[in-house]
Amino acid sequence: MRVAVYYSNSDVRVEERPVPEIGPDELLVKVMASGICGSDVMEWYRVKKAPCILGHEIGGEVVKAGENVGTFSEGDRVFVSHHVPCNMCHYCLDDHHSVCDTLRSTNFDPGGFSEFVRVPEINVTNGTYRLPEGMAYDEAVFIEPLACVYRGQRRAGIKPGDTVLVLGAGLTGLLHIRLARALGAGKVIATDVLDARREAAEAGAECKTCSAFDDVASFVELENDGRLADLVIVATGALPALKQAWECVDRGGTILFFAPTEPDYELPMPFNRLWADEVSVVTTYAAAPPDIKAAMQLIRTGQVEVEDLVTHRLPLERVQEGFDLVANPVDSLKVIIEPQR
Repeated sequence: MRVAVYYSNSDVRVEERPVPEIGPDELLVKVMASGICGSDVMEWYRVKKAPCILGHEIGGEVVKAGENVGTFSEGDRVFVSHHVPCNMCHYCLDDHHSVCDTLRSTNFDPGGFSEFVRVPEINVTNGTYRLPEGMAYDEAVFIEPLACVYRGQRRAGIKPGDTVLVLGAGLTGLLHIRLARALGAGKVIATDVLDARREAAEAGAECKTCSAFDDVASFVELENDGRLADLVIVATGALPALKQAWECVDRGGTILFFAPTEPDYELPMPFNRLWADEVSVVTTYAAAPPDIKAAMQLIRTGQVEVEDLVTHRLPLERVQEGFDLVANPVDSLKVIIEPQR
């Protein structure tokens, strides 16, 4: 089978690998669509593991089920989660599934940028879901990123009527905007350095935007009757956005740090201001099974529209072009690789 092997952001090669053999408790899934995630081009993190086969946002079809698998069969259309928790440890039982040791050590084989993947037994049990009737494979690639976004807003305690500021209107920022609307936010404001992304933010939801280079705090106050934001979501690792978060959160508000920075960066913060104003700081990583189920429902019902965010659909042979589009975005949003083309 053909696979895309990552050596660096500028060196992703299509190579041949054997189709994985499955065991009696495993599945073989034909990958129909695989999204390129922003984390896939986070080179400081990825290159140390190279060469490797990336891709974790997939929709596919079961082509073979092990003899002991009774829950799925050939022809089932599925979403498969690459990282799955044990659901039994201290962290899982405390709703911190994404720091579970099992979640951080599991994956499917070899990766979503391939024609087929082997789904290990624990991923079959704790991370494989039938796609709802009528859900396109393009929509399926959004299940994992939207689940991560949902987890972030859930743990940040978003409430109906909140004023939400999203710093960074890339793909995850746009999902944050749309989810905030779906969860009843009163006002949604977003920033980005790119005009195309600000236009996408305004088109996909009732959202006011400004340039990330502007006085964002003053813009929020102008749009929010003199108040700052109840919830500030930092959906970019750009360091200026981290500073803007402190400046833009209202008294009693919350900052959600959703995106990572460069490695080893230590974040200065105005501690006394946060202490005096009772500001909460929340971080989230990845998604858990309840978040995945919620994301599937939000997409299925149309509460969060996603298909219009797809800007590029490419065959596996053009995977390098896809990585270039995500690593150096201008007008690209969601780039999907279709290995069966």
